[in-house]
Amino acid sequence: MHSYKYLGWVLALLIVLSSLTVTVTDIFGGEKTVVISEELQVVETAIPVTVKTGTTAELAETAKSAILIDAGSGTVLYEKNCHERLPPASITKIMTMLLVLEAVERGQISLEDKVTISQRAASMGGSQMYMEQGEQQTVETLLKGIAIGSANDACVACAEYVAGSEEIFIEMMNKRAQELGMKNTHFVNTNGLPVADHYTSAYDIALMSRELLKHEIAHEWFTTWQTTVLVGLESKKQTEFELTNTNRLIKLYPGANGIKTGFTREAGYCLSGSATKEDLTLIAVVLGCDTTHNRWGETMKLLDYGFATCENAVLAKKGEVLGTIVIEKGSPSSVNAIADSDINLLVKKGEGDQVTTEIVLFERIKAPLKAGDKVGELIALKDGAEVGRYPLVADGDVEVAKLHEIYIRMLKTLI
Repeated sequence: MHSYKYLGWVLALLIVLSSLTVTVTDIFGGEKTVVISEELQVVETAIPVTVKTGTTAELAETAKSAILIDAGSGTVLYEKNCHERLPPASITKIMTMLLVLEAVERGQISLEDKVTISQRAASMGGSQMYMEQGEQQTVETLLKGIAIGSANDACVACAEYVAGSEEIFIEMMNKRAQELGMKNTHFVNTNGLPVADHYTSAYDIALMSRELLKHEIAHEWFTTWQTTVLVGLESKKQTEFELTNTNRLIKLYPGANGIKTGFTREAGYCLSGSATKEDLTLIAVVLGCDTTHNRWGETMKLLDYGFATCENAVLAKKGEVLGTIVIEKGSPSSVNAIADSDINLLVKKGEGDQVTTEIVLFERIKAPLKAGDKVGELIALKDGAEVGRYPLVADGDVEVAKLHEIYIRMLKTLI
Protein backbone atom coordinates (compact mmCIF):
# COMPACT_ATOMS: atom_id res chain seq x y z
CA MET A 1 0.00 0.00 0.00
CA HIS A 2 2.76 2.42 0.96
CA SER A 3 4.66 1.60 -2.24
CA TYR A 4 1.62 2.43 -4.39
CA LYS A 5 1.11 5.71 -2.55
CA TYR A 6 4.77 6.62 -3.04
CA LEU A 7 4.60 5.68 -6.72
CA GLY A 8 1.47 7.83 -7.18
CA TRP A 9 3.14 10.88 -5.70
CA VAL A 10 6.18 10.41 -7.93
CA LEU A 11 4.07 10.05 -11.05
CA ALA A 12 1.99 13.13 -10.18
CA LEU A 13 5.13 15.14 -9.63
CA LEU A 14 6.60 14.01 -12.95
CA ILE A 15 3.42 14.99 -14.78
CA VAL A 16 3.40 18.48 -13.25
CA LEU A 17 7.08 19.14 -13.96
CA SER A 18 7.33 17.59 -17.39
CA SER A 19 7.89 19.75 -20.48
CA LEU A 20 4.73 20.77 -22.28
CA THR A 21 3.80 21.40 -25.88
CA VAL A 22 0.53 22.87 -27.06
CA THR A 23 -0.84 22.92 -30.59
CA VAL A 24 -2.77 26.04 -31.61
CA THR A 25 -4.04 27.33 -34.91
CA ASP A 26 -1.94 30.08 -36.48
CA ILE A 27 -4.22 32.97 -37.44
CA PHE A 28 -2.46 33.11 -40.78
CA GLY A 29 -3.31 29.46 -41.46
CA GLY A 30 -2.03 26.05 -40.41
CA GLU A 31 -0.99 24.66 -37.06
CA LYS A 32 2.14 25.26 -35.04
CA THR A 33 3.76 24.09 -31.85
CA VAL A 34 3.81 26.36 -28.87
CA VAL A 35 7.14 26.53 -27.09
CA ILE A 36 7.12 26.18 -23.32
CA SER A 37 10.05 28.06 -21.86
CA GLU A 38 11.34 28.38 -18.31
CA GLU A 39 13.61 31.27 -19.34
CA LEU A 40 10.94 33.51 -20.88
CA GLN A 41 11.09 37.18 -20.02
CA VAL A 42 7.76 38.83 -20.80
CA VAL A 43 8.00 42.43 -21.97
CA GLU A 44 5.43 45.23 -21.76
CA THR A 45 2.94 45.39 -24.66
CA ALA A 46 3.99 46.09 -28.22
CA ILE A 47 7.40 47.05 -29.54
CA PRO A 48 6.67 49.90 -31.98
CA VAL A 49 7.93 49.14 -35.48
CA THR A 50 9.08 52.01 -37.66
CA VAL A 51 7.18 51.99 -40.93
CA LYS A 52 9.36 53.98 -43.32
CA THR A 53 7.42 55.03 -46.37
CA GLY A 54 10.14 57.28 -47.76
CA THR A 55 8.14 60.50 -48.06
CA THR A 56 9.98 63.83 -48.05
CA ALA A 57 6.90 65.86 -48.93
CA GLU A 58 5.51 68.35 -46.43
CA LEU A 59 2.00 67.13 -45.75
CA ALA A 60 0.92 69.89 -43.37
CA GLU A 61 2.14 73.01 -45.12
CA THR A 62 -0.04 75.55 -43.32
CA ALA A 63 0.34 74.07 -39.83
CA LYS A 64 3.04 75.23 -37.43
CA SER A 65 3.29 71.69 -36.09
CA ALA A 66 1.82 68.33 -37.05
CA ILE A 67 2.06 64.60 -36.45
CA LEU A 68 0.46 61.38 -37.70
CA ILE A 69 0.55 58.23 -35.58
CA ASP A 70 -0.90 54.75 -35.52
CA ALA A 71 -3.27 54.66 -32.55
CA GLY A 72 -2.55 50.97 -31.90
CA SER A 73 1.24 50.97 -31.62
CA GLY A 74 2.03 54.67 -31.31
CA THR A 75 4.26 54.47 -34.38
CA VAL A 76 4.99 57.90 -35.85
CA LEU A 77 4.23 57.97 -39.58
CA TYR A 78 4.85 61.66 -40.19
CA GLU A 79 5.90 64.67 -38.14
CA LYS A 80 6.61 68.36 -38.54
CA ASN A 81 8.02 70.28 -35.56
CA CYS A 82 6.13 67.77 -33.43
CA HIS A 83 7.96 68.61 -30.16
CA GLU A 84 7.57 72.40 -30.44
CA ARG A 85 5.76 73.92 -27.46
CA LEU A 86 2.60 75.68 -28.61
CA PRO A 87 -0.71 76.83 -27.06
CA PRO A 88 -3.31 74.07 -27.59
CA ALA A 89 -6.54 75.99 -26.93
CA SER A 90 -9.46 73.59 -26.33
CA ILE A 91 -7.43 70.52 -27.25
CA THR A 92 -6.48 70.80 -23.55
CA LYS A 93 -9.86 69.19 -22.87
CA ILE A 94 -8.56 65.83 -24.07
CA MET A 95 -6.65 65.52 -20.78
CA THR A 96 -9.65 66.76 -18.81
CA MET A 97 -11.90 64.09 -20.34
CA LEU A 98 -9.22 61.44 -19.88
CA LEU A 99 -8.88 62.05 -16.15
CA VAL A 100 -12.64 62.05 -15.63
CA LEU A 101 -13.09 58.78 -17.53
CA GLU A 102 -10.19 57.22 -15.63
CA ALA A 103 -11.92 58.22 -12.37
CA VAL A 104 -15.04 56.46 -13.67
CA GLU A 105 -13.01 53.39 -14.59
CA ARG A 106 -11.51 53.25 -11.07
CA GLY A 107 -14.97 53.40 -9.53
CA GLN A 108 -14.20 56.72 -7.84
CA ILE A 109 -17.20 58.32 -9.56
CA SER A 110 -19.91 57.13 -11.95
CA LEU A 111 -21.41 58.61 -15.10
CA GLU A 112 -24.78 58.85 -13.30
CA ASP A 113 -23.45 60.96 -10.41
CA LYS A 114 -25.03 64.39 -10.15
CA VAL A 115 -22.66 67.35 -10.00
CA THR A 116 -23.69 70.67 -8.49
CA ILE A 117 -22.47 73.55 -10.64
CA SER A 118 -20.34 76.03 -8.71
CA GLN A 119 -20.20 79.80 -9.18
CA ARG A 120 -16.73 79.40 -10.63
CA ALA A 121 -17.88 76.88 -13.22
CA ALA A 122 -20.93 78.94 -14.16
CA SER A 123 -18.79 82.05 -14.70
CA MET A 124 -16.60 80.53 -17.44
CA GLY A 125 -16.57 82.42 -20.72
CA GLY A 126 -16.10 81.18 -24.27
CA SER A 127 -17.87 78.05 -25.48
CA GLN A 128 -20.15 76.75 -22.74
CA MET A 129 -23.43 75.06 -21.81
CA TYR A 130 -24.67 78.20 -20.00
CA MET A 131 -25.32 76.37 -16.75
CA GLU A 132 -26.39 78.27 -13.65
CA GLN A 133 -24.83 78.14 -10.21
CA GLY A 134 -26.57 75.50 -8.10
CA GLU A 135 -28.05 73.45 -10.92
CA GLN A 136 -27.19 69.76 -11.14
CA GLN A 137 -25.99 67.78 -14.13
CA THR A 138 -24.78 64.19 -14.43
CA VAL A 139 -21.13 63.46 -15.10
CA GLU A 140 -22.16 61.95 -18.45
CA THR A 141 -24.01 65.11 -19.51
CA LEU A 142 -20.99 67.23 -18.59
CA LEU A 143 -18.68 64.95 -20.59
CA LYS A 144 -21.01 65.18 -23.58
CA GLY A 145 -20.86 68.95 -23.24
CA ILE A 146 -17.06 68.84 -23.34
CA ALA A 147 -16.72 66.28 -26.14
CA ILE A 148 -19.42 67.67 -28.43
CA GLY A 149 -19.77 71.35 -27.56
CA SER A 150 -16.33 72.07 -26.06
CA ALA A 151 -18.01 73.47 -22.94
CA ASN A 152 -15.61 75.36 -20.67
CA ASP A 153 -18.05 75.44 -17.75
CA ALA A 154 -18.43 71.64 -17.90
CA CYS A 155 -14.63 71.24 -17.68
CA VAL A 156 -14.45 73.19 -14.43
CA ALA A 157 -17.48 71.38 -12.97
CA CYS A 158 -15.94 67.97 -13.74
CA ALA A 159 -12.58 69.01 -12.33
CA GLU A 160 -14.11 70.20 -9.07
CA TYR A 161 -16.14 67.01 -8.73
CA VAL A 162 -13.21 64.66 -9.35
CA ALA A 163 -10.53 66.47 -7.34
CA GLY A 164 -12.37 68.85 -5.00
CA SER A 165 -10.93 71.91 -6.71
CA GLU A 166 -9.79 72.91 -10.18
CA GLU A 167 -6.29 73.63 -8.85
CA ILE A 168 -5.84 70.09 -7.55
CA PHE A 169 -7.25 68.68 -10.80
CA ILE A 170 -4.70 70.70 -12.79
CA GLU A 171 -1.94 69.14 -10.67
CA MET A 172 -3.40 65.75 -11.63
CA MET A 173 -3.36 66.76 -15.30
CA ASN A 174 0.34 67.60 -15.18
CA LYS A 175 1.15 64.44 -13.24
CA ARG A 176 -0.73 62.30 -15.78
CA ALA A 177 1.08 64.09 -18.60
CA GLN A 178 4.41 63.08 -17.09
CA GLU A 179 3.24 59.47 -16.74
CA LEU A 180 2.30 59.40 -20.42
CA GLY A 181 5.72 60.73 -21.46
CA MET A 182 4.44 64.19 -22.43
CA LYS A 183 7.72 66.06 -21.99
CA ASN A 184 6.70 69.36 -23.58
CA THR A 185 3.43 69.97 -21.78
CA HIS A 186 2.36 72.22 -18.92
CA PHE A 187 -1.29 72.78 -18.06
CA VAL A 188 -2.52 75.84 -16.18
CA ASN A 189 -6.27 75.34 -16.65
CA THR A 190 -8.72 72.60 -17.63
CA ASN A 191 -10.17 74.11 -20.79
CA GLY A 192 -7.42 75.88 -22.74
CA LEU A 193 -8.60 79.46 -22.32
CA PRO A 194 -5.62 81.78 -23.01
CA VAL A 195 -3.21 82.04 -20.08
CA ALA A 196 0.55 82.31 -19.69
CA ASP A 197 2.70 79.15 -19.43
CA HIS A 198 -0.03 76.84 -20.78
CA TYR A 199 1.43 74.77 -23.61
CA THR A 200 1.85 71.35 -25.17
CA SER A 201 3.14 69.83 -28.44
CA ALA A 202 1.68 67.88 -31.34
CA TYR A 203 3.51 64.75 -30.17
CA ASP A 204 2.21 65.10 -26.62
CA ILE A 205 -1.34 65.66 -27.88
CA ALA A 206 -1.06 62.45 -29.91
CA LEU A 207 -0.03 60.58 -26.75
CA MET A 208 -3.01 61.73 -24.68
CA SER A 209 -5.37 61.34 -27.65
CA ARG A 210 -4.28 57.74 -28.05
CA GLU A 211 -4.98 57.13 -24.36
CA LEU A 212 -8.41 58.76 -24.53
CA LEU A 213 -9.44 56.60 -27.49
CA LYS A 214 -9.05 53.53 -25.26
CA HIS A 215 -12.26 54.62 -23.51
CA GLU A 216 -14.88 53.30 -25.91
CA ILE A 217 -17.78 55.18 -24.35
CA ALA A 218 -16.26 58.43 -25.57
CA HIS A 219 -16.44 57.29 -29.20
CA GLU A 220 -20.23 57.75 -29.15
CA TRP A 221 -19.86 61.37 -28.06
CA PHE A 222 -17.07 62.14 -30.53
CA THR A 223 -19.24 61.00 -33.45
CA THR A 224 -22.48 62.68 -32.34
CA TRP A 225 -23.19 65.65 -34.59
CA GLN A 226 -26.04 67.23 -32.63
CA THR A 227 -27.92 66.56 -29.42
CA THR A 228 -29.73 68.53 -26.72
CA VAL A 229 -29.29 68.78 -22.95
CA LEU A 230 -31.61 70.33 -20.38
CA VAL A 231 -29.93 73.20 -18.50
CA GLY A 232 -31.00 75.63 -15.78
CA LEU A 233 -32.28 75.48 -12.23
CA GLU A 234 -35.30 73.27 -11.66
CA SER A 235 -36.86 76.06 -9.58
CA LYS A 236 -36.69 78.33 -12.62
CA LYS A 237 -37.41 77.81 -16.28
CA GLN A 238 -35.19 75.10 -17.74
CA THR A 239 -34.27 75.18 -21.40
CA GLU A 240 -33.08 72.66 -23.97
CA PHE A 241 -29.60 73.62 -25.04
CA GLU A 242 -28.43 72.31 -28.39
CA LEU A 243 -24.93 70.88 -28.59
CA THR A 244 -23.39 70.86 -32.06
CA ASN A 245 -20.09 69.08 -32.57
CA THR A 246 -17.21 71.47 -33.15
CA ASN A 247 -15.36 68.73 -35.06
CA ARG A 248 -16.52 68.95 -38.69
CA LEU A 249 -14.08 66.18 -39.58
CA ILE A 250 -16.75 63.62 -38.66
CA LYS A 251 -18.89 65.07 -41.47
CA LEU A 252 -16.07 65.58 -43.95
CA TYR A 253 -14.01 62.38 -43.72
CA PRO A 254 -15.28 58.78 -44.04
CA GLY A 255 -14.40 56.80 -40.92
CA ALA A 256 -13.64 59.88 -38.80
CA ASN A 257 -14.35 59.21 -35.10
CA GLY A 258 -12.78 62.03 -33.08
CA ILE A 259 -11.32 63.77 -31.28
CA LYS A 260 -11.11 67.48 -30.34
CA THR A 261 -10.85 70.90 -31.92
CA GLY A 262 -9.27 74.07 -30.57
CA PHE A 263 -9.07 77.74 -31.48
CA THR A 264 -7.83 80.95 -29.93
CA ARG A 265 -6.18 83.93 -31.59
CA GLU A 266 -2.89 82.88 -30.03
CA ALA A 267 -3.16 79.15 -30.84
CA GLY A 268 -4.71 79.41 -34.30
CA TYR A 269 -6.89 76.60 -35.60
CA CYS A 270 -5.99 73.23 -34.06
CA LEU A 271 -7.29 69.69 -34.27
CA SER A 272 -6.58 66.24 -32.95
CA GLY A 273 -8.44 64.11 -35.47
CA SER A 274 -8.85 60.35 -35.67
CA ALA A 275 -10.29 57.93 -38.21
CA THR A 276 -10.62 54.17 -38.60
CA LYS A 277 -10.60 52.07 -41.76
CA GLU A 278 -10.81 48.30 -41.39
CA ASP A 279 -8.43 47.41 -38.53
CA LEU A 280 -6.33 50.59 -38.67
CA THR A 281 -6.95 53.69 -36.55
CA LEU A 282 -4.84 56.79 -37.14
CA ILE A 283 -4.49 60.00 -35.15
CA ALA A 284 -3.51 63.23 -36.93
CA VAL A 285 -2.71 66.41 -34.96
CA VAL A 286 -2.31 69.84 -36.53
CA LEU A 287 -1.54 73.00 -34.56
CA GLY A 288 -1.43 76.66 -35.52
CA CYS A 289 -3.30 76.56 -38.84
CA ASP A 290 -4.25 79.98 -40.20
CA THR A 291 -7.81 79.09 -41.22
CA THR A 292 -10.38 76.50 -40.20
CA HIS A 293 -10.49 75.34 -43.84
CA ASN A 294 -6.78 74.52 -43.69
CA ARG A 295 -7.26 72.75 -40.37
CA TRP A 296 -9.63 70.23 -41.96
CA GLY A 297 -7.65 69.99 -45.18
CA GLU A 298 -4.28 69.33 -43.55
CA THR A 299 -5.77 66.71 -41.25
CA MET A 300 -7.47 64.85 -44.09
CA LYS A 301 -4.26 64.96 -46.13
CA LEU A 302 -2.36 63.32 -43.25
CA LEU A 303 -5.02 60.64 -42.80
CA ASP A 304 -5.14 59.92 -46.55
CA TYR A 305 -1.38 59.44 -46.53
CA GLY A 306 -1.48 57.03 -43.60
CA PHE A 307 -4.29 54.87 -44.95
CA ALA A 308 -2.70 54.76 -48.41
CA THR A 309 0.68 53.55 -47.18
CA CYS A 310 0.02 51.40 -44.08
CA GLU A 311 -2.16 48.60 -42.80
CA ASN A 312 -2.50 46.48 -39.69
CA ALA A 313 -1.71 42.78 -39.64
CA VAL A 314 -4.20 41.35 -37.15
CA LEU A 315 -2.27 38.97 -34.88
CA ALA A 316 -4.91 38.21 -32.25
CA LYS A 317 -8.24 39.47 -31.02
CA LYS A 318 -8.92 40.45 -27.42
CA GLY A 319 -9.78 37.33 -25.40
CA GLU A 320 -8.55 34.91 -28.08
CA VAL A 321 -7.18 31.66 -26.58
CA LEU A 322 -3.62 31.11 -27.80
CA GLY A 323 -2.51 28.20 -25.61
CA THR A 324 -3.15 26.24 -22.40
CA ILE A 325 -0.77 25.82 -19.48
CA VAL A 326 -0.81 23.23 -16.71
CA ILE A 327 -0.55 24.96 -13.33
CA GLU A 328 1.46 23.17 -10.68
CA LYS A 329 -0.80 22.24 -7.74
CA GLY A 330 -3.49 24.50 -9.18
CA SER A 331 -7.26 24.43 -8.93
CA PRO A 332 -8.23 24.28 -11.73
CA SER A 333 -5.21 22.41 -13.00
CA SER A 334 -4.79 24.47 -16.17
CA VAL A 335 -5.41 27.96 -17.49
CA ASN A 336 -5.78 29.45 -20.96
CA ALA A 337 -3.30 32.01 -22.25
CA ILE A 338 -5.21 34.80 -23.97
CA ALA A 339 -4.57 38.18 -25.58
CA ASP A 340 -5.66 40.87 -23.12
CA SER A 341 -6.31 43.30 -25.98
CA ASP A 342 -6.41 43.29 -29.75
CA ILE A 343 -2.88 42.63 -31.06
CA ASN A 344 -2.07 44.28 -34.37
CA LEU A 345 1.20 44.99 -36.14
CA LEU A 346 1.58 48.05 -38.34
CA VAL A 347 3.18 47.24 -41.71
CA LYS A 348 3.46 48.77 -45.16
CA LYS A 349 0.37 48.36 -47.31
CA GLY A 350 0.29 44.89 -48.85
CA GLU A 351 2.79 43.29 -46.45
CA GLY A 352 0.35 41.93 -43.89
CA ASP A 353 0.57 38.38 -45.23
CA GLN A 354 4.33 38.39 -44.62
CA VAL A 355 3.84 38.41 -40.85
CA THR A 356 3.86 35.13 -38.90
CA THR A 357 3.52 34.49 -35.19
CA GLU A 358 4.95 32.24 -32.49
CA ILE A 359 3.57 31.63 -29.03
CA VAL A 360 5.90 31.18 -26.05
CA LEU A 361 4.46 30.21 -22.65
CA PHE A 362 5.95 30.05 -19.17
CA GLU A 363 6.92 26.66 -17.80
CA ARG A 364 6.11 25.42 -14.28
CA ILE A 365 3.78 28.20 -13.20
CA LYS A 366 2.74 27.66 -9.61
CA ALA A 367 -0.61 28.46 -8.02
CA PRO A 368 -2.02 30.85 -6.99
CA LEU A 369 -2.52 32.80 -10.21
CA LYS A 370 -4.81 35.74 -10.93
CA ALA A 371 -6.70 36.50 -14.13
CA GLY A 372 -4.61 38.95 -16.09
CA ASP A 373 -1.24 37.68 -14.82
CA LYS A 374 1.32 37.30 -17.59
CA VAL A 375 1.87 33.73 -18.68
CA GLY A 376 3.65 34.12 -22.02
CA GLU A 377 4.20 36.08 -25.20
CA LEU A 378 3.05 36.29 -28.75
CA ILE A 379 6.07 36.98 -30.97
CA ALA A 380 5.57 38.57 -34.38
CA LEU A 381 8.01 37.72 -37.17
CA LYS A 382 8.45 39.33 -40.57
CA ASP A 383 10.86 37.84 -43.09
CA GLY A 384 12.12 35.62 -40.26
CA ALA A 385 13.10 38.57 -38.03
CA GLU A 386 11.37 39.42 -34.78
CA VAL A 387 9.42 42.68 -35.05
CA GLY A 388 7.22 42.64 -31.97
CA ARG A 389 6.45 40.98 -28.64
CA TYR A 390 3.10 41.08 -26.89
CA PRO A 391 2.14 39.68 -23.47
CA LEU A 392 -0.36 36.85 -23.04
CA VAL A 393 -2.30 36.61 -19.79
CA ALA A 394 -4.26 34.06 -17.79
CA ASP A 395 -7.98 34.02 -18.53
CA GLY A 396 -8.99 33.15 -14.98
CA ASP A 397 -7.96 32.75 -11.35
CA VAL A 398 -6.20 29.60 -10.19
CA GLU A 399 -6.13 28.78 -6.49
CA VAL A 400 -3.84 26.36 -4.67
CA ALA A 401 -5.39 22.89 -4.93
CA LYS A 402 -6.63 21.22 -1.76
CA LEU A 403 -4.91 18.03 -0.63
CA HIS A 404 -7.86 15.87 -1.63
CA GLU A 405 -7.79 17.33 -5.18
CA ILE A 406 -4.10 16.49 -5.52
CA TYR A 407 -4.79 12.99 -4.15
CA ILE A 408 -7.60 12.41 -6.69
CA ARG A 409 -5.34 13.53 -9.54
CA MET A 410 -2.65 11.20 -8.27
CA LEU A 411 -5.07 8.25 -8.26
CA LYS A 412 -6.19 9.04 -11.83
CA THR A 413 -2.61 8.69 -12.99
CA LEU A 414 -2.58 5.12 -11.66
CA ILE A 415 -5.68 4.05 -13.51
